[in-house]
Amino acid sequence: MKHSIHEWNNLTAVVEFILLGFSDLPKLQGFLFGIFLIMYLSILIGNGLLIVITKIDPGLQTPMYFFIGNFSFLEICYTSVTLPRMLTDLWTQKRTISFLACAVQTCFLYILGAAECLLLAVMAYDRYVAICKPLYYPLIMNHKVCVQLVVASWIIGVPVLVQETYQIFCLNFCGSNKLNHIFCEAPPLLELACGDTYKREVSVHFIALAFIITPFLLILISYVKIIATVLKLPSTSGRSKAFSTCSSHLMVVGLFYGSGSIVYLQPKSSHSTGSVKVFALFYTIVTPMFNPLIYSLRNKDVICALRKFLPK
Repeated sequence: MKHSIHEWNNLTAVVEFILLGFSDLPKLQGFLFGIFLIMYLSILIGNGLLIVITKIDPGLQTPMYFFIGNFSFLEICYTSVTLPRMLTDLWTQKRTISFLACAVQTCFLYILGAAECLLLAVMAYDRYVAICKPLYYPLIMNHKVCVQLVVASWIIGVPVLVQETYQIFCLNFCGSNKLNHIFCEAPPLLELACGDTYKREVSVHFIALAFIITPFLLILISYVKIIATVLKLPSTSGRSKAFSTCSSHLMVVGLFYGSGSIVYLQPKSSHSTGSVKVFALFYTIVTPMFNPLIYSLRNKDVICALRKFLPK
């Protein structure tokens, strides 16, 4: 709800927000707490195992598994920005979050989300080099280059996203402090801001385009070239092996990009509160939970490493 300048004088500036979350389901609070706790533990254990085995197993000391291990660490960090807070809110029923804590949560959510998008593009590039330029693969994807690509994925969006978060929280929040969402992020925050937020909404969509669509196009180009190369392979087993190493990555890309794009790239008029919450759960919780399953169940090397690592 937008307020005129005259109305602002009668309103108090917001110093904290109330995250409504799933407060419209009062009878399911305990059930939701249990479900989200199990999901968080699954994310920590599953991604933690992937990190450990990609570090200690000699058979997994390749660029592909180096990126998978880093992606798993990123998934743990990304989920930990929102899920512990959600669990606390469900347990205590308080749901309040300070203005500063909300800003910090938003900032880290965006920095880590952008890092995920960029790292997924890096992983697609790694597969492209491995399949399309196999003779040059050890030279192009040496350890130094791999480290540089991971570091770049982590830090390239930091200045832009810190600035964008600052601009969002410089808006006037002088009306309701009830944030109808499960955590702090731009779309529901902009709905609470007073005055004209059009420029800020355009800015959010533009940055989402930059950090969602640009890496996605790079992934798409990589896989178009990969598919063209794989189809030329004379061996059927060679084609199936190449497709199997890429299919896991494509599944993670589809889950993460699909849900994130629906929230950030759709016009605001087509949003419904319930659907935004559901898709937000997908890119912050469901994808990180399925990541280790996708990479382990569809990968013989990871399964063998897990069998050696875990007691019978």
